[in-house]
Amino acid sequence: MSTDWPEIPFEPWKDSCATLHLWTQIVGKYRLARTPWINHSWHATLYVTPRGLTTSEIPDGPRAVQVDFDFIDHALVVSASDGVRQRIDLAPMSVADFHGRFRDALATLGANPDFHSAPNEVADPIPFARDHQHAAYDAEAVQRFWRALLRIDRVFKHFRTGFLGKSSPVHLFWGSFDLAVTRFSGRTAPPHPGGVPALPDSVTREAYSHEVSSAGFWPGGGPIDEPTFYSYAYPTPEGFASAAVGPGDAVFDAALGEFLLPYDAVRSAADPEATLLEFLQTSYAAAADLADWDRAALETELGRPGVPREA
Repeated sequence: MSTDWPEIPFEPWKDSCATLHLWTQIVGKYRLARTPWINHSWHATLYVTPRGLTTSEIPDGPRAVQVDFDFIDHALVVSASDGVRQRIDLAPMSVADFHGRFRDALATLGANPDFHSAPNEVADPIPFARDHQHAAYDAEAVQRFWRALLRIDRVFKHFRTGFLGKSSPVHLFWGSFDLAVTRFSGRTAPPHPGGVPALPDSVTREAYSHEVSSAGFWPGGGPIDEPTFYSYAYPTPEGFASAAVGPGDAVFDAALGEFLLPYDAVRSAADPEATLLEFLQTSYAAAADLADWDRAALETELGRPGVPREA
């Protein structure tokens, strides 16, 4: 068993996970408010780093700002291009407290502290400034989660190299709190029905404007209370539910309309990276074949360091 893939059972840290999810929404909404729209909301996401998560560069007036979750030193670091920085120690505190401290840090930098003030994609959302309910922070559990993201991010990025068509970056959506990578056939899709909690239908429809095969990772919560990989297609092609998807622990969840693979099945495998890659490849192949994607034109061999792809 690879010790690089830590145990991250959901139940012991579910309260910290819920709090961290909302903290990332606060930071993500600052990026959302300052950054020009990119298709499928890619302008608003977070990215895995060797220390935690980052917004990358955000334009804010004459300066650039970057916000980093540091899960080694357990700090939120807000940096501006004029060299000024602010730090917030990450420890048990309410969402309301975090929201206030973050806005204060932005204002101290001379950045614009105004952004949408309530969560998305959660049931019964509480405005950030009034949320004193979510206040847990288990530093060890959060660090294990981030270490898992490091391993997953690497495999997702390797998988991404095998596609020549339009593909998303590997990024963390703070609304649904999942790390994801998405491939596109290039064809438009039927309008999405919407209905995602606390999310405008217009945003959902723009996100699914084109056919996709999408895979990702949840830490747990909602209908699946364990860390889980998923893969789905939109629109779902006929026969997808009964497609042959590996490895053997992968199952199709009819309620979600997705293939699921427990994180622990990957972590405990003799070769976790190969096991996860098998899930990504076979679930994508099922979606692409059943939807009649032009796979010969869209795919290439997986990339290798230092070796250019043959054109």
